[in-house]
Amino acid sequence: MIDSGAHWRGRERYTVFDTAHDDAKVRKLQDAWRADPDRPARLHIVALAPDLQPGFHRIPQDDPRLTLTLLAAPLDSALAQLGAQPDAVFLHGVAGTAFVRPLARIVAADARLVASPLDAEQRTALQAQGFVFDGDTGQAVFASRKPRLPVAPLPERRAIVVGAGLAGSAACASLCARGWQVSLVERHPAPAMEASGNLAGIFMPLLSRDDNIPTRLTRAAYLFALRAWRQLGGIGAAIEGQACGVLQLARDAEHAAVSRAIAAEAHYPPEFARWLESEEAEALLGLPAPSGGWLFPQGGWARPGSVCAAMLDACGERLTRRFGVGSITLERVGEEWLARADHGSVVAEAPTVVLANGAGARSLAQSRELPLSALRGQVTHLASGSVPALPLVLCREAYLTPASGGITCAGATYDLDADPQLRASSQEENIERLRGLVSDPAAATGAPLAGRVGFRCVAPDRLPLVGRLPDFDAAGSTERLRDVPRHPGLHALLGYASRGLIWAPLAAELLAAQLEGEPLPLEAALVDALDPARFVLRSRRTPRGPQAAG
Repeated sequence: MIDSGAHWRGRERYTVFDTAHDDAKVRKLQDAWRADPDRPARLHIVALAPDLQPGFHRIPQDDPRLTLTLLAAPLDSALAQLGAQPDAVFLHGVAGTAFVRPLARIVAADARLVASPLDAEQRTALQAQGFVFDGDTGQAVFASRKPRLPVAPLPERRAIVVGAGLAGSAACASLCARGWQVSLVERHPAPAMEASGNLAGIFMPLLSRDDNIPTRLTRAAYLFALRAWRQLGGIGAAIEGQACGVLQLARDAEHAAVSRAIAAEAHYPPEFARWLESEEAEALLGLPAPSGGWLFPQGGWARPGSVCAAMLDACGERLTRRFGVGSITLERVGEEWLARADHGSVVAEAPTVVLANGAGARSLAQSRELPLSALRGQVTHLASGSVPALPLVLCREAYLTPASGGITCAGATYDLDADPQLRASSQEENIERLRGLVSDPAAATGAPLAGRVGFRCVAPDRLPLVGRLPDFDAAGSTERLRDVPRHPGLHALLGYASRGLIWAPLAAELLAAQLEGEPLPLEAALVDALDPARFVLRSRRTPRGPQAAG
């Protein structure tokens, strides 16, 4: 084993990459880190773990100075997608040489390598890329003379987070856990008063036959959220809700056939997703399910406000709450951002700002060019006796929750207008859909107008915006994401649409990892898919004006 204690001394952070995850080895390395008074401030372990679903998995640790990221991918593709700079590498029984170039591209300048066994071809390929071996021990040091990017210095850990809904609360939790001092600025007098104020939000994954980018991102977010909520105390305990499962009914026979194909090809673990034929679905539900459906056993519902409260409570004294400030503007003065209220007074200042205020970001000069929309969503609240009792969340084009506190939630509409008031037409739409769900044309007859209206923040591609905010005015003719000019110290957590519950923890973890220079919890291609600067590039590729039509 590498003498990590000697190798990591004097470093602010240290990253280990291992081609074979082993819980005992992880604990041994973490214990060695804890016992060393000269340890680095942060220890990051990244390892391949083939027994997980495809993709990257960030596993929350009790000590926020430790991170563990497990990669369920072939070695060469995992290295190509890894956002990390390993200081130590363990190779175990690796075949071929396809991994050598990707490894040499990302390792730190003096990275240590331990490999067993290596054949002559692998050893030669590693030497050609700059690894210098120590006799026959199988240990090497990366001593390439290629110019390398220096490790970015750690930022001053002070931030302003704008918005106290799910996005902002998760940002506060992730940053405060890493030792940041955070000022949370909210225009309302309390958290979770916009879209995060609904009585119930649904959490479930997304499936597709081609396992496309939205599916991969949503799976990663869902699995991370389940782990993060357990760390906060759990659904049904610290967080109000039920991990009762979600049954997503097939729309028709054609949709059921596609779902069967997905089930046959994907081989999902049964605790993640199970396809149920009609008879099994009906036995579970106690209602008709003529085309079957997907059961997500770990899914369910939670009250978003309780999730916000749990995340904010976890911040402790590192969090300063600035609520009821109304609208703000942002001004950069030297190395600081100033958040000013309408009357001009400064309500918070810090070198780093995180915009987590949903569609409210459209009112700020620095973010008004982002193509964000606000979609109206009306949820209907029904007395529990007016609809069939459900053992789990039921959904298709709409959703229906089990009763809680005598209320069942049904919805939600997708409207393009800005009307904040409840209206009968939206209620009728929700009730018509729930009748289709429960196969009862008389369900909720005569229900009084009751519910809530919220506005979802949505981007054109329906994916969140996570990362440094682009400077549209300075972009010029930039063609690559990495070359897009950015506002210094200004970051976005926006565009969560209808999946804020599961998006918030992972997006905040990704942003915090970017700020701290940690290994990223997602593949590079998925990180790029969330980059707010993607819209700078897309705006140039979109034809404009009458001449473009020809």
